[in-house]
Amino acid sequence: MVAALAATLVLSLPAVWGAIALWYQAPGGLASKLLCVLLWASFSAAVIVALWAGRAAIGAALFAAAFAILLIWWNHLPPSNDRPWADDVARVMTGTVDGDRVVLHNVRNFDWRSDSDYTQRWEIRSYDLSRVRSVDMIMSYWSWRAIAHMMISFGFEGGDHLVFSVEIRPSRDQSYSEIGGFFKEFELSIIAADERDVIRVRTNVRGEDDYLYRIRLPVRDIRLLFLAYVAESNALDKKPRFYNTITANCTVLVYHMMERIVGYLPLNYRLLLTGYLPQYVYRVGGLDPRYTLEELRNRGRITERARSADGAGFSADIRRGVPELPKEAP
Repeated sequence: MVAALAATLVLSLPAVWGAIALWYQAPGGLASKLLCVLLWASFSAAVIVALWAGRAAIGAALFAAAFAILLIWWNHLPPSNDRPWADDVARVMTGTVDGDRVVLHNVRNFDWRSDSDYTQRWEIRSYDLSRVRSVDMIMSYWSWRAIAHMMISFGFEGGDHLVFSVEIRPSRDQSYSEIGGFFKEFELSIIAADERDVIRVRTNVRGEDDYLYRIRLPVRDIRLLFLAYVAESNALDKKPRFYNTITANCTVLVYHMMERIVGYLPLNYRLLLTGYLPQYVYRVGGLDPRYTLEELRNRGRITERARSADGAGFSADIRRGVPELPKEAP
C-alpha cells in the first residue's frame, strides 16, 4: 500500500503537467482541447487504478511510454514570428551596428490614451554609443510587492533615452497569464521604446506604480549591454523563442547578458520574484551606496511625475529628485 501511494504521488505530477500542457497547446478550439485533456486524465486515472490493483509494472510502463510521446510532441512545438500579433508587439526590433553607430528599426513610440485607444508609431532611430552616459532600471508594479516588470533605460548625452523591455508577445486574442507563461502560450519579445511610451502606458493607462534606479556600471559595460540587447533581438527576429515565466523573462534574460559582460553574478531567488530585484542589485553593488535601499526607492518613485509629465521634457521630469550617481574617478 505504501508503494502504491508513493507511485501515485510520483505519477500525479507529470499527469497534472500533461493535462495543463494539453489545455494550452493542443490543436483546435475549446472542444478539441477539452477532449484531449479528458482523454489524458482518463488514461492517467486508469494507470493509477492499475497501480492499486497490483499491476504496477504494466501501469508504469504504459504511462512512461505515453508521457515520452507527450514530451516529444511538447519539445517540437515551434515558436513563430508569424501570428496576428497585438499592436504593441506587432513588430520585431532589429539593429545594425557600424562602429559606434547603431541604427534601430521598429522603435515603438505610441501615444497612449487607453489600452484600446492609441496612435501607433514605429520609428527608425540612430544612436551614437560614444555618447551613451547612463543606464537606469525601471521597476513597474501592478499587484503585490514581489511581482514587477523590469525595464532598462539607456541615457545619452543631450538627454535622449531609450528603453529596452523584455515582454511576452501575445496575439490579438490573448491576454497575460502567469500559468500560460510556463506552457509556451507566448513568444518572447524585446521592445525598444521611447520612455514616454513605455512608462506612461504603465503608469497612466494601466495604473501601475513605477520606480527608477540609477545603475552603477562603467560606460564601457553600458555600451556592451546596449549591444547585447540589439544582438538578442536580432536573434529573435531570425529564430523566435517562447517566453517562460522562470527561464526566459524580463530579468533572467538580462541577468545572462550582464553575466557575459561583467563575469560571475550570484543566483538569487530575487531574480524570479522580480519585485525584489532592487534588493539583489543593491547587494551586488549596482546601486548608489550613499543611500539606503529604502531611500532610493522613495526618491526613485516616478509614478506621479510620469502621470503629470508629457512632451519633450518627459525623461528629465521623471528624474527630478532621483539622486545622481557620483562621478567616476578619471
